[in-house]
Amino acid sequence: MSPEHLSPLDLAFWRIESAAHPMHLGALAVLSADGPDAAARAAALLAERCAGLPGLRRRIHDVLLPVGAAAWSPDPDFDPARHVFLTDAAAAAARTGGSAAGTGAAGAGAAGAGAVDPRAAAGPLMARPLDRTRPPWEAHVLAGPGPDSFAVLFKFHHALADGLGALALAAGLFDRQPPFAPGPAVRGPARPVPAPRGPGAALRRLPGVFASRVHDLGQALEIGAAVARAGLPLGVPDALVAAEPGPGAGAGSRSVAGLALDLDEVNLIRKAAGGTVNDVLIALVAGALRRWLAERGDPLPRGAGPRALIPVSRRRPGAAPGAGNRLSGYLLRLPLAEGDPLRRLYAVRAGMDRNKEAGPARGAGAVALLADHVHPLGHRLGGPLVAQAARLLYDILVTSVPLPGLTFTLGGSTVREVYPLAPLARGQSLAIAVSTYKGTVHYGLVADAAAVPDLAALAGALRAELDAFVREVS
Repeated sequence: MSPEHLSPLDLAFWRIESAAHPMHLGALAVLSADGPDAAARAAALLAERCAGLPGLRRRIHDVLLPVGAAAWSPDPDFDPARHVFLTDAAAAAARTGGSAAGTGAAGAGAAGAGAVDPRAAAGPLMARPLDRTRPPWEAHVLAGPGPDSFAVLFKFHHALADGLGALALAAGLFDRQPPFAPGPAVRGPARPVPAPRGPGAALRRLPGVFASRVHDLGQALEIGAAVARAGLPLGVPDALVAAEPGPGAGAGSRSVAGLALDLDEVNLIRKAAGGTVNDVLIALVAGALRRWLAERGDPLPRGAGPRALIPVSRRRPGAAPGAGNRLSGYLLRLPLAEGDPLRRLYAVRAGMDRNKEAGPARGAGAVALLADHVHPLGHRLGGPLVAQAARLLYDILVTSVPLPGLTFTLGGSTVREVYPLAPLARGQSLAIAVSTYKGTVHYGLVADAAAVPDLAALAGALRAELDAFVREVS
C-alpha cells in the first residue's frame, strides 16, 4: 500500500515550525464538573477514546521519494499516556510561570474565588512544541481551576488539521453527538482512480497536463503580484511586532486570554449597521486594538493600518471536515486610524466585500495556495526562510472557527466555554481566534508574553469596544 503523503500546504506547516514558533492549533474548553473526580474521569475517557481513533494514531515521517516529502503512517508504539495528561492547574501555573487573562461574564466565571484560571497553564503549554516523533496532538486536562469546573486544552498540529478538521478530531473524543457529521475516524483523501497506462494514454493526457501547468503558473504569478502590491509593513504598531529569537532559541513564552461576549449584542450591531457577524467581530478587533494602543500611550497608525490575515476554508459548504488543510485567506487592512466605530465597521465590510468578490483563490491573502506550486524539496529547504517571511506578508492573524449548534459533553460534564487558540508566526506578537458556542462569542487571544505583557488590557478593550458599539446603535 502506497504511503499517504502530506499535501503541499500540510507539508509547509510541518516544515516552517521551529522550537520558538510551534505550529499547532489549540482550543481551551471549560467544563462544568460533574462531581469531585470529574477531571480524572475526563482524562481516563480521553485516553480510552483516542486509542480508537485512527486519525489520532498516525505520525509523520520523512520519505525517500519524492525528495523532501513526508507521509503519514500508523504509530506502532502509540500510547495514550503520551498524549493525554491530567495536570493540576495551580501546580502547572506555578511551575511554568504562566500568565493569563479573562474577562466577560462567562470568562470571569471560569475560575472561582481564589482559584487558578486555566489560562495561566494554557499559555506555557501553547508555547511548548509537540513531539514530532509521535502523532502530533495532545490533550491536557487541567484540574482545579474552580470548585465546580475544570478545563481541557487540546493541541493539534496544523499539519494534522485546519480549524474545522481539529473540531472533527476533538468531537470524536467527546460524548457521541449523532447530528454531528464527522464519524469517529477522520477520513483521508479519496483514492484517485488509476489513469490509463501506455504511451498512447500519456500522449492523450499531455494537452490537459500542459494547460493545467500553465493555469497553475498563472495563478501563482497572480498571487505573487498581489502579495507584492500589498507592500511591506506600513504603520504597524510596535506592540504587534515580536523580537526576533536568537540563534538556537528554545520555546518562546506565550500568554493566553479569553473573552466571552453575548452573541445577541453582536447581532444587534449587525442588524443596525449591516454586514455580517464576521464583519462585526473583525471590526471589534480593530476598535479594541485602537483602544488598547491609546491606553498604552502608543501612537496610532495613520492611513493604512496593520494587515490582518483572515483564513478562509476552501471546503464545500456543508461538507464534513476532512484531514489536513483546505485553506486560503483574505488580507484586510484594519482601520485603526478611524475614530468612529460605525465607520470602522463600514471600512471592514467594504474590504471584506472586495475580498469576497475576488474570491479566496486571488489576492495577497491567498498566499497559502502558493504551497501547491512548490516541490517537496523546496518546502524542506525553504521552510525556515518562509517562516521568517511571515512578517512581510501580514501583521496579525484574525481567524474564525465555526462550531456546530450542539452541546458537547465529556463523561457527563458539560462544555460551557470554548476558546479557540491560533499559532503565532515568527516576528508577530498577537493572534486572535473566535468561535460562537451556545449563544456566546468566545475570543481566544495568544500573545508573545515578552512583547505583550498586558494581554488582559487588550481583552478588556474588546469588552469596552462592544459596550460602546451597542450604545452607538441603541
